[in-house]
Amino acid sequence: MPLDAICLAAVREELSGRITGLKIDKVQQPERDVVILTLRGQPEPKRLLLSVGSGDMRVHLTEYRFENPASPPMFCMLLRKHLTGARIVRVTQPPAERALEFELEAPDAIGVVSNKRLIIELIGRLSNLILVDEEGVIIECLRRTGGELSDKRSVLPGLFYRSPPAQEGKLDPMLTTAERWQELFDSRADEKTADKWLTSAFSALSPLICRELSWRAYGDADCRLDAVKDGGLALRREFFALMDAVKSGRFEPWSLTGDDDSPRDFSYTRIMQFDNAFELRREDSFSAMLEGFYTRFAQLARVKQRASAMTKTMKNARGRLVRKLAAQQAEFERTNERDFFRECGDIITANMHSMKKGQAMLTAHDFYSEDGGTRDIALDIRKTPQQNAAKYYKDYTKAKNARKFLTEQIQLGERELEYVESVLEEIALAEGERDLSDIRRELMQTGYVKGQKAAKEKQSDSAPMRFESSTGMQFFAGRNNIQNDRLTLKSASKSDVWLHAQKIHGAHVIIPCGGGAPDETTLLEAAAVAAYFSAARSGGKVPVDHTLVKFVKKPAGGRPGMVIYTDQKTVIAYSDEQLVSRLRR
Repeated sequence: MPLDAICLAAVREELSGRITGLKIDKVQQPERDVVILTLRGQPEPKRLLLSVGSGDMRVHLTEYRFENPASPPMFCMLLRKHLTGARIVRVTQPPAERALEFELEAPDAIGVVSNKRLIIELIGRLSNLILVDEEGVIIECLRRTGGELSDKRSVLPGLFYRSPPAQEGKLDPMLTTAERWQELFDSRADEKTADKWLTSAFSALSPLICRELSWRAYGDADCRLDAVKDGGLALRREFFALMDAVKSGRFEPWSLTGDDDSPRDFSYTRIMQFDNAFELRREDSFSAMLEGFYTRFAQLARVKQRASAMTKTMKNARGRLVRKLAAQQAEFERTNERDFFRECGDIITANMHSMKKGQAMLTAHDFYSEDGGTRDIALDIRKTPQQNAAKYYKDYTKAKNARKFLTEQIQLGERELEYVESVLEEIALAEGERDLSDIRRELMQTGYVKGQKAAKEKQSDSAPMRFESSTGMQFFAGRNNIQNDRLTLKSASKSDVWLHAQKIHGAHVIIPCGGGAPDETTLLEAAAVAAYFSAARSGGKVPVDHTLVKFVKKPAGGRPGMVIYTDQKTVIAYSDEQLVSRLRR
């Protein structure tokens, strides 16, 4: 469901109790439509996410670590100027509107405190983040809309802020009386279903909630009103029961997930219309609910979109390699006839005294046959018997040499295909622009992507992922092939423990041991990280090899990330996203 006005009211109530009185310490804008406010608090800072993206507009506390751009956008710089050090006085919401206002006490450059408002409007394509001064004048906004030549509400710096216009023809469900509700019901169009009527008559109610009210009243989420026999009594009862719960602040964060644990929907009340089709789970908070539904999956969608060009390049490369290997394999199979060519040359040589030039076929005793039969050998009528024998010997030598050459080429092609598959897996596991930049740099080094001809700027090496086990030991994992090489072959000590998912592409995981050995908990948790950041991420149980770094070597001519290792032991790990998220630092 979208974040409707009532669900947003639940979020507002939760935020009011957690962030009121806190001061804004940092302002970041990791994405065009996303602003992160870091708030000073105890026992640790809180991070408030404000997103006005058309597909993932929301506001909640987040623990997700976004990757910031190299240089902050102008809007971010302006927010830093006005909001750094500001204290959140209160969080309010206009009645039945999808908007929140953060009232702030913000000191200026000389310490004079003034009142400001940071307003987030979650209204579809017109969603916006607006900074307003104490006079109600817009200081700046993320999206500038309207103007003299537009009939839209103008949202521009220097203008007085005006709230979004209310939805015409719809009533606020919180202010509707039972009598007014019944009047609307009695005057409805009978062909409508109950949920469609509720959606058209009242604001602040999402389609999911309207269908749920229909299900609670009549056991059918698609119940038609012309089939209702009670005059809408059951629907009215469920409608006002929900409104009473909302007015008294009885909100509950519920999420719906599919069989693959993917998020499907969420609500501020228990959703029962789907029976057992989805798993219904009560979350710890509305922030946790929205975090699980939006943040990670929205981030992955953005990364996937930005990586589409690289993905296409590598898929095309994979297709070429597969076709080339298939042709080489077919040619390799034909070299199995090499002994036949040599035998034909020997038989022609042995029967040369009885042959004549211009002969098209030689039928002679086959002394290579176990049953002592004859063999028919095709001849070139333009060649002498000696030349026909020489041709068969030449074909034999060519096939023998081709077999050796093709064996080497097929091995090289298979290694190259394995490398291309590893890069595609890297792209699938990328979490941000820095990861994509590292992969792009790797592809430039390996020749799959052309580098820029402009003056090269030295790029700083990105840091590997850092984790801390339940027992307090730190360990690290590479994000991509370049990081894997650097982590294993340069950063790690020979006595550190190295882990990798068995026989599939994945991250190199290093446990720094200082000459000792990791405890069993750390080893198993590091193995879980290796399983999660591998091609077997969704495979449940994953065998993970571990050995000392001194037993890990780079093969001659090996592509980035490719190593060979010995003296390994194997543990069975589980690809557990929640565990990996908890261990990550």
